[in-house]
Amino acid sequence: MIVIDNTIISDEFRDARFCCDVQKCLGGCCVEGDAGAPLEEEEIAFLEENLHKIRPYMRHEGIEVVYRNGVFDYDMEGTFVTPLVRDRDCAFVYYENKIARCAIEKAYNEGSITFRKPVSCHLYPVRITKHKEFDAINYHKWHICAPARTFGKKNGVRLYEFLKDALVRKYGDDWYQKLKSEIEKFHPPAENVR
Repeated sequence: MIVIDNTIISDEFRDARFCCDVQKCLGGCCVEGDAGAPLEEEEIAFLEENLHKIRPYMRHEGIEVVYRNGVFDYDMEGTFVTPLVRDRDCAFVYYENKIARCAIEKAYNEGSITFRKPVSCHLYPVRITKHKEFDAINYHKWHICAPARTFGKKNGVRLYEFLKDALVRKYGDDWYQKLKSEIEKFHPPAENVR
């Protein structure tokens, strides 16, 4: 494992190769699972205040769920998560050519809002477990992401490289540079070449 500041990073994270191949997985991480995407409290406040800017990109079913239940729900552990449509799709999912996409991110890309999407979504397939004194950063190896593992391996993309923007968003550039340095001790840059 790697320890940086108050984070502990798993060996699986360190060693993984990963690069989304949405043409093959069809955005399955937005519609599979037993709960919505984890949300932080400030993300809930942002979604509540900016729902009118996100709504034009949402499906009718998602809008109904959000108006009926709000922009968040709870999972089995009592964690804030996005609400689901029919216990499956995230309420903020819309479809484009059969690919599940994020209405929040669409609003961001169109310049309607300044928030890209929940950080838990931006970081996926990484899951962070918050403990009292540290965050545990783990790679969630899920069958729906098999195409991303194949694509990452084929193109020599390590998980930490694929997630650079999300990791910098969460922990800052200094932290990311420390992570990169630690991973390169195990996997020198020459190994990153196909």
